[in-house]
Amino acid sequence: MQPSSYPYAIGTIRRLWRAFVAGEEVDLGQLDPLVARSWLRCRAMGVDPFASLPLCPAGEEMEAHWSRCEALVSIARPFMEDIFQFAGESDVVVYLTDQTLYVLDVVGDAELMRRIEALGLGEGVYLREACVGTTAAAIAMQEGQPVQVVGPEHYCRQLHAFTGTAAPIYSPLGELIGVIGISTLEKLSHPHTISALMATARAIENQLHAESMLSDIHKHLDELNAALQSMRHGIIFLTANGRVNHINPQAGKALGISHEKAQGRKLGDLLELPADIEAALREGKPMEQREVIFRVGKEPRPCVASVDVLREGEHLDGFVITVEQAAQARRLAQRAVGTIAHFTFDDIVGKNIHLTRVLYYARMIARSDSTVLLLGESGTGKEMFAQAIHNASQRAQGPFVSINCSAIPRELIAHELFGYEGDPQSGLAGRPSKFELADGGTIFLDNVDGLPLDVQASLVHIIDTKSIYRLNGTQAIPVDVRIIAASSDVNLLDRVQEGRFRADLFYRLHVLTLVIPPLRKRGDDVPLLIRNLVERFSRRMGKEIRISPEAMAVLQSYPWPGKIREMENVLERAMYMVEDGGRLEVEHLPRKVQEAVIGGTHEDVLTLEEAERQAIIRAGRVYRGKVTRMAEALGIGRTTLWRKMKAYGLSSRSFKSWDEE
Repeated sequence: MQPSSYPYAIGTIRRLWRAFVAGEEVDLGQLDPLVARSWLRCRAMGVDPFASLPLCPAGEEMEAHWSRCEALVSIARPFMEDIFQFAGESDVVVYLTDQTLYVLDVVGDAELMRRIEALGLGEGVYLREACVGTTAAAIAMQEGQPVQVVGPEHYCRQLHAFTGTAAPIYSPLGELIGVIGISTLEKLSHPHTISALMATARAIENQLHAESMLSDIHKHLDELNAALQSMRHGIIFLTANGRVNHINPQAGKALGISHEKAQGRKLGDLLELPADIEAALREGKPMEQREVIFRVGKEPRPCVASVDVLREGEHLDGFVITVEQAAQARRLAQRAVGTIAHFTFDDIVGKNIHLTRVLYYARMIARSDSTVLLLGESGTGKEMFAQAIHNASQRAQGPFVSINCSAIPRELIAHELFGYEGDPQSGLAGRPSKFELADGGTIFLDNVDGLPLDVQASLVHIIDTKSIYRLNGTQAIPVDVRIIAASSDVNLLDRVQEGRFRADLFYRLHVLTLVIPPLRKRGDDVPLLIRNLVERFSRRMGKEIRISPEAMAVLQSYPWPGKIREMENVLERAMYMVEDGGRLEVEHLPRKVQEAVIGGTHEDVLTLEEAERQAIIRAGRVYRGKVTRMAEALGIGRTTLWRKMKAYGLSSRSFKSWDEE
């Protein structure tokens, strides 16, 4: 019955019920349409209006229903108690069902509850029409709207003494999930009951919606926290007045503070903020990523940091500070700029006794962590040795940073080597030094003798203190770097005596020294180097090329003033002129190589030493390294020839042809 039907004619409703259950023709238009449709459904289902209730067995899966509807019960229970108290705590029973009309919870007058339970109703019972006939709960669930059923409007006679009121409850997604109802005696029916119950159902729905939103917020917050925990960068959320709203463990680690104890405190109370960040927070302006130094007590914490500003319109809401340990940022920069050493000792080709001796000492040097000085003419492979030493050392996993000191203008070398601090006023970003980029690895200073004296003094300080000051900087930055220096001046000590190279730097670099022999003193390595280069270029060009004995003789006789770089250039150029599967002949070589031998047409005059060397090489090629016949042809004794071959780095094996080997 709807509230508009009050006062209702109980006698008329009772006569209509009697006639309907007796099977007589009844004008159902006199009934509430919701009730009339329910009576018709009950008759169609064969519900016996005179049978004892309930007509179907009570549910035995109370725990399962409760577990599915725990949130609904926990939210609805306080509202159910409020209704009971509002009703004066007498003559009222308030109940809650799930979407299957299973009674989950009951609150109410003890005497009335006993009467209802005596009918077989209460917690754990289904209020479906098939079980109890027409009820307010069944109609509310079927029709999806609030309803009141009074006395004889119930299809089953045992319920005629009661009035029931019920309202549906919808989930935040609009799904009908249950019913809240009130049962009282028929004589105590009141039209306002349905309005109060509708308001209660809406309040439960609002609370369900709020709980759902809160659950989603907690879920998103958990996801955000998980994301913040897994981030490589440190993140700090500050309020507008600088209090920490959130700080992830990475930020705590970078700054040396407890991220748990920092919550709710002012960041400036936990540590000393860099001037750049203080200015950004004070002025409410963002700060682009730059290197700064926080201080916890007296301990400096160098970091790469940035500041973003959170605003709602013109209102300042707070700040987001990202921090990363400077050493970690440098490691990323090292990977980005490709500071990797590619060469190993296996890449250094040669069997000459001078070279093998140097390689032996180089491998020993790689095991230490002292500074190294490499001396050798230009083109002897000093950087290759430096990379090989790095890759054989305990620093192999660290960066390898190479800088050619003589290739950078004098006025820029200090900026390149030592970096410089940024200037917040002008917006100029700072730049890390080469030593910072090499932190944990090796820095190779090629042509170190090209450094100005004032820069040499700074280098001495870095070696002594293992720290560096950037230009315009006031903070010492610790660096863990091995220094390998190189010079093309084998007589570097002469520069020291002339005052062109600092003695203190020389002796700090001179701890471990290697003198790399030039190619002209590695005569028997020339064929090996040539073959290695031919194989490498063949793979690159996709060709199969061999060298004729005549071409090999010319290449071995050539003095190679441009060292290995010139050899690479000559061979690569010549091989482009040879078809796949062919042989590289003398005519494929540049004219200057063909002519720079005894008997050539080149007009340059050879030194006696070079003429003698070439004469030995030509004899060796003609007689395939047979020393006795070579000595006879050259007109010298066999012992003398051996002595001269040793002086020129030659051996009988050098003169065997490619095919013979």
